[in-house]
Amino acid sequence: MGVSSAMADGANIFVVGGKPDDPFWSIVKRGAEDAGKVVEAQGGSVTWLGPQNYDNLGVDAAELIRQAIDQGADAIVGPDWVPEAMDPAFKQVVDAGIPLVIFNAGGIEAADRLGAMNYVGSNDYLSGKAAGTYFAKKDLKNAVCLNTLPGAANIEAFCKGMIDGVTEGGGVDSALPLPATSFGSATAVAQALKAHLLQNPDIKAVFAIGNVDTNSAVNGVTQAGKQGQVQVCGMNMDETILNNIKSGTQLCAVDQQGYLQGYLAVSILNGKVNYGLTVPTREILTGPGVIDKSNVDATLEGVKAGAR
Repeated sequence: MGVSSAMADGANIFVVGGKPDDPFWSIVKRGAEDAGKVVEAQGGSVTWLGPQNYDNLGVDAAELIRQAIDQGADAIVGPDWVPEAMDPAFKQVVDAGIPLVIFNAGGIEAADRLGAMNYVGSNDYLSGKAAGTYFAKKDLKNAVCLNTLPGAANIEAFCKGMIDGVTEGGGVDSALPLPATSFGSATAVAQALKAHLLQNPDIKAVFAIGNVDTNSAVNGVTQAGKQGQVQVCGMNMDETILNNIKSGTQLCAVDQQGYLQGYLAVSILNGKVNYGLTVPTREILTGPGVIDKSNVDATLEGVKAGAR
């Protein structure tokens, strides 16, 4: 898409992301929409495309990428959740000459492999490792990663990082994979974790891969009668999670600043399409950061504003 035509008509940017009712992805969407105010002021638009569920994540997301191409996207943003399913669709984007930014999942490796402009997001492996290292420093050296989206590259990286962080700190670790249909299901996650903790009484810490599952993990620990004995940390957060940290029912959360992922990715592509601008820092990291009692109050202010 040429710069001259974009300046006349504005940039039509398509963002492929998670379900809009997913608490983490609603924050990413908010960031994209806020950046979209500039896009719209310049005559363009931002369109969000998300799957109805996560049961067939890679295939469904690939179809959304192709929909964006078919609908005349001037630029596309997307996460590389399942490379074997999604990379062919991303290749179609690049082959069509449509500027592409990978965000949230895949890292700079995916951006390099696919020919994307930038990667915007957290380093998934380092995010998990931050939690594992934190557990080890707190002497919680037997931990489990609760994986409700097995096969998704970013989730597998979360768990691998957490396992490495704990083991490098002298502990032992494992993963508990559950069917993808359990993602976001409070009952399924809590019951599965309860059973696992009762079968493995030496576990002292649980790492969950999203804020909905983290809340479910806290419930599972309580149902197992392990409150105060098993600590919970998880990716992302909401007001409930931050209040759990304040009250002591949850140890920590790992923040990847989803608002910035949506905001920066859309802003970069709008500048590219309209003005030929590029950002030479191709890996733009938005995390990880560990939130615990030491910084939870400041983080709550960001949640109240809808940006964290």
